[in-house]
Order: sequence, then C-alpha cells, then structure tokens
Amino acid sequence: MTRIPEGDRNIMEKAIYLPMVLTILNRDLEIVNCSPFKLKQPYLELIEETMKIIQKELKEVKYYMRQQKLKVEQISHDDAFTGFLFLYKGYEEQHNYFNPRIRNKVQELLSFYLYKRFASPSKI
Repeated sequence: MTRIPEGDRNIMEKAIYLPMVLTILNRDLEIVNCSPFKLKQPYLELIEETMKIIQKELKEVKYYMRQQKLKVEQISHDDAFTGFLFLYKGYEEQHNYFNPRIRNKVQELLSFYLYKRFASPSKI
C-alpha cells in the first residue's frame, strides 16, 4: 500500500515522463533540421514551442517537488521494467514500471502536447 496521495504521485510521475518527452522532441528537432522538407520552419516552430510548454510545466513540477520534499530516482532498468525510488516526506517507496507502459504514457503525453491540448480544455 502506498502512502503517497494520488495527486503527489501524479506529479512525481510527471517528473519521470516529461524529461522523456523532451528527449524525443529534441531528437525529432534534429531529424527535421536534417530532413529535405521544402518548408521546414513550421515543423521546427511547432516542436520548439511544444518544448517550451513542456519545459515550463517541468519547471513547475520540480518547484512543487522541492517545496513538498518529494524526489524521484531511477534505481534499476532491464528489458521489461524500470524501477524508481519515490521519496515522499521521509518515506521511501519503490515502484516498478513496465517499460511498454512508460512508452505508451510518453506517447500519450506527446500527442497531448503536440495537438490535443488545443482541442481539449482538460489536462493530463
């Protein structure tokens, strides 16, 4: 049983997922820069603006975590699972995440930040 409230756990999971989304967007930015698109500027602007939004949200997540004394550290990684240590106000909990679940969540966040955030008033 976890002692971490759902809201704080969601914030801590964002601290895991958002850097991954930024890594993917950085790679995509490099690919678009090197690609033979005739008009690549709109794609570059879309990726760069999306990265700015994510960086701003990640900054807010880190600030909240610092204020609430929360911390997340990756402690293990294999082909199937990635383990994280959640430090919550003096308590330690280990959580294992199935790697395809991480990939699906990062893909969901990427879709949200690239286009779904414009259509949907709710946040993920």
